[in-house]
Amino acid sequence: MDTWSGVEETEEALPGSICPICKGAGFVYANVPVGHPDFGKAVTCRCTREESSKERQNCLQRYSNLGSLTRFTFDKLLSEGISGDPVSQEQFRRAYEAARAFAIDPKGWLILEGPSGSGKTCLAAAITNECLSRGYPAFYITTPDLLYRLRSAFSPDSEIPYGEFFDRVRDAPLLILDDLGAQASTSWAKEKLDQLLTHRFNSELPTVIVPITPVEQLEDRIRTRLTDPDLCHTYVIEGKQVSLEYGWGPEFELQKTMTFDTFDRRRVNLPPEQRENLETAFRLAVDFAKSPEGWLVFLGDTGCGKTHLAAAIANYRYQANQPALFVVAPEFLDHLRSTFSPESKISYDQLFESVKTAPLLILDDFGEQSTTPWAREKLYQVINYRYNARLATVITTRYSLQEILEEIESSISSRLVDPKISTPFNITAPDYRGDLRSNQGTKRHRRSKK
Repeated sequence: MDTWSGVEETEEALPGSICPICKGAGFVYANVPVGHPDFGKAVTCRCTREESSKERQNCLQRYSNLGSLTRFTFDKLLSEGISGDPVSQEQFRRAYEAARAFAIDPKGWLILEGPSGSGKTCLAAAITNECLSRGYPAFYITTPDLLYRLRSAFSPDSEIPYGEFFDRVRDAPLLILDDLGAQASTSWAKEKLDQLLTHRFNSELPTVIVPITPVEQLEDRIRTRLTDPDLCHTYVIEGKQVSLEYGWGPEFELQKTMTFDTFDRRRVNLPPEQRENLETAFRLAVDFAKSPEGWLVFLGDTGCGKTHLAAAIANYRYQANQPALFVVAPEFLDHLRSTFSPESKISYDQLFESVKTAPLLILDDFGEQSTTPWAREKLYQVINYRYNARLATVITTRYSLQEILEEIESSISSRLVDPKISTPFNITAPDYRGDLRSNQGTKRHRRSKK
């Protein structure tokens, strides 16, 4: 007899319905006492045993939560990685071999540690895909997404109740928890992660964990779990596969000159209320540059000064030797597309991850990009990740606040204007180029009178 969440497998599932025993997961747990060799072991649910092999694979795929990461398999990954550094290649090879062995026989905890772009997520996804191909259920989720979905599960409109979803993650036969450490450090988030990891630690459930920081920098209780020598095996990949330096590229020569000192916030041709508005925008940008926290969204017409302020924030951080990444939304998507070319010097995932996880991201000209489904999906993934992880972000757009709410997908607009994290500010000043033309006209007029 099999059980799932303590429910005996006695109910019958109607054709085409979700099985009341496994809740669509495709597996249950052996109903045996603690200490039995099969305690905590996942076994195929009766409803799945009656399915064809293809149907079972589809069921496992839906359960896995892998999404687009299904493209990462061990056969498609280079066993030595793509770094040209021999030390990094050897480190990646050891991690690759350990990950492949773990996927064949998931036991204990596997910790994959290293900087962004080192290939940790690729290996974690490959483990998931290998397990699925062998008919072993595995559940992949990032830490920020896990906490976001747990919060959302409290809503009456949630498709799955909080308790059911938490149990599904907590008791997964194999859990792959990515981006540990990217979550907001609230007491609620700490409590949920502690409950999850403590349960899996005590039950010795197979788990893959990918932290975004060195393990020794994680909180004490989490670090204690991840450094247990009897359960955990850690593999460190020191070098990035491709390094993206924080700083201005050659295409940003103009932005290099856009500092707070060169910003004219006292434009004499403006009425007092617009000068005051510009002064407020200036102070918001300076304060954010000194202590980046939450999101700052500058709205306004072309030439109002929003890009100058955004670039000034980046320049301020660079002068303080602090990381910041400035990208123009349409150009970012173009670069992302170009990574599919065999001649590309950087992979799609490395570029995408660098933008998604930057400690401070400045996203300029949002809304000017093409509105293809692919473009919307990529921007949503970036914005949703940074929203859940509470990563500091500056966004500039020509959209008004009303246009954001009416014309941008709610999945994105709701995050841009969420008062818990975002400070939208509308710059009312007109195009500064009008001031330049006006000043030039005045000078010509004065010369003609001489």
